[in-house]
Amino acid sequence: MLEKEELEKQAEGAVTWIKEYVKQIGAKGVVVGNSGGKDSATVIAMATKALGKENVVAVSMPCHSISHDFEDAKLVADTFGVKFLKVDLTNTYNEMEKEIQSAMGEELSKEATINMKPRLRMTTLYGIAQSLGYLVIGTGNLCEAMVGYTTKWGDNSSDFNPIGNFTVDEVLAIGKYLGVPEKILEKAPNDGLGGKTDEEKMGIKYSQIAEMIETGNTEENAKKEILKRYNASKHKRNLVPVYSFERKNYLITPDKKASNGDKLG
Repeated sequence: MLEKEELEKQAEGAVTWIKEYVKQIGAKGVVVGNSGGKDSATVIAMATKALGKENVVAVSMPCHSISHDFEDAKLVADTFGVKFLKVDLTNTYNEMEKEIQSAMGEELSKEATINMKPRLRMTTLYGIAQSLGYLVIGTGNLCEAMVGYTTKWGDNSSDFNPIGNFTVDEVLAIGKYLGVPEKILEKAPNDGLGGKTDEEKMGIKYSQIAEMIETGNTEENAKKEILKRYNASKHKRNLVPVYSFERKNYLITPDKKASNGDKLG
């Protein structure tokens, strides 16, 4: 874990980066999925400091969710004074599941139904963001990304992510530094999708993932599981593979003839 002084320096750097990135893109603000957990709370704190509370919209999207998660999400929004929306996706999810299973003629797998929820949430965030002229700001941390504990095209999708290079413990420390309520920081990490904590689902601890990131080593069984998950989840961290062959593309490598203000084509 980064030392306190360095961590606070990088936290402030991330806040500045949010402000500069939003300005560079020309967006009016940011939309963030507000789960009531440490990651989204810390991102809300960062975005509020960077852009002002009036330019941050936090969205709670319950979908067969635990009721106290909504209460925690509201606590975070109230703490930082940001606009708070609730979009209940339960009926939308139910109808979608029903229609897909009807078309398939069989039930969806358990993992498919679990991952549909964060994908519906990301669709919701982009619908709101595009309508407002905002960007969707990401809330995934480095530990999750390294072992693929994310949903492709769900919570691992966003326009930009200020905490994607911080470990879980670093996110907690940044949250504390920026005033995230203790109640939120003390919650056991839980994606709200399967009734278990993140660590119970993975069979490894976030501290072990962080140790692998920082030293390349940890307890042997955990190390094997982390490396297995890291290798199996590379597709989640890379751009979509595209069949490639040699061809001219003047948008990527403009011809010198078209480099002096001439119109392409």
